[in-house]
Amino acid sequence: MLGYIVWLLKRQKRDRDANSTGTMLLLRVQLIEYHDKYMKLGSIPSYAYENFVEMYQAYHELGGNGMVTTIW
Repeated sequence: MLGYIVWLLKRQKRDRDANSTGTMLLLRVQLIEYHDKYMKLGSIPSYAYENFVEMYQAYHELGGNGMVTTIW
């Protein structure tokens, strides 16, 4: 029984890690798209900026950094 519980906990951790990584990658794509779109337009509306900030904070909390931090 203990072995099954350990296996189940490991599987749950693996699933959480995969979900976190997937979420982080989706946020990265959206942040890059926002950056490209609004750089081309030359300005960003306040609602879009607020979304960008909140997405970046979530991305950073998930462990994302690198290129998106540079465009920040």
